[in-house]
Amino acid sequence: MNSPANSPAHRLRVLVLAEQLRRSAAGGIGTYVLGLLQGLDALALADPSDAPDLLLTASRGPKGQADPMVELGHTLHSSVLPGPALTRAWDHGLIRAPSDVDLVHSVSLATLEPGKAPLVATIHDLLWRRIPDAYPARGRRWHEAALRRALKRADHFIVPADVVAGDLVAAGAPARSITVIPMGSDHLPAPDIDAAVAHLARLGVEGPFLLCVGTLEPRKNLQRLVEAYSAIRDDLPEPWPLVMVGPSGWGEQVAPTTGVILAGTVAPSELSGLYATARLLAYVPLIEGFGLPPVEAMSVGTPVVASPLPSTGGAAFEIDPTDTESIADGLLQVATDEALRADLIHRGAARSTDLAWSTIAGRHRAVWEQVIRDREAGDGR
Repeated sequence: MNSPANSPAHRLRVLVLAEQLRRSAAGGIGTYVLGLLQGLDALALADPSDAPDLLLTASRGPKGQADPMVELGHTLHSSVLPGPALTRAWDHGLIRAPSDVDLVHSVSLATLEPGKAPLVATIHDLLWRRIPDAYPARGRRWHEAALRRALKRADHFIVPADVVAGDLVAAGAPARSITVIPMGSDHLPAPDIDAAVAHLARLGVEGPFLLCVGTLEPRKNLQRLVEAYSAIRDDLPEPWPLVMVGPSGWGEQVAPTTGVILAGTVAPSELSGLYATARLLAYVPLIEGFGLPPVEAMSVGTPVVASPLPSTGGAAFEIDPTDTESIADGLLQVATDEALRADLIHRGAARSTDLAWSTIAGRHRAVWEQVIRDREAGDGR
């Protein structure tokens, strides 16, 4: 008997838990979801007969206006519940996957009871275990409980890096149930330079600048970055500002400092424009499961100063995120040394090319198909 994974008459039907796309700031997980869908859409254009049939599920959409998730072009099931209530219902097993799907894919630790279908869960990191002080206590409790549920419910896990795979094995997942698939880099639209320049002008920024992108929270190590920037500001050819883009998270925020500009959140095309016009991207978190901003910057030809990260693949100028002098040295060298900049730009372009979302999506699809085959073999079908 042919399985759904290999039957020519059957399109693989996958339920994708896409709740992150309902949030005002989707963050790295939301970017992952959009990139994965983008990659799957590209594969479908190349070979429609082999394209999975995707069903997206999320909390209720906005009242009285068009639902932006409908524009993604896939079947959408919106719950009557708001986001927090829907997640709690998933947590407690009150909502199960429909019976007509071949597989459930959870894009984060938020999982539901998959019913008869196998469940694949993407685990982006277990950083709350590595640096608990960088997470609020309530967040740590939810993550621990969600991890236990995922370990019980999921047939297979996708992680973005070997370090996350190791942490997941330590948490109790069998190594054979884990596949490492990096995240992609080509999800942002073309740079809107005019919008970026206009946004900077409103902030009083004209000419060259250094850029930092990420949520303003303790794990991102922003206070050391600000201190490092302040130490080298007078050594730059001009006092180029440090522009920090991203939403406010939890914990102590960045203190007002000369030359540091908080730009808030921006539209994706404007973010591309900021990457493309920045002198460099500085991304120095204490620890990261992958790290998307560096490869986003590399994709538009911007050199990167970064902590050792899975995403960069040796294409960034690496610094020690616990050492302010190391960060300062990296900022100054990459901002001013043209030969070094050219080398980093070349290496960054090669790295970002390796991380096309169509390739990443193809690897996800291969995992889905294998998990279905394994489940059926184990069930004797």
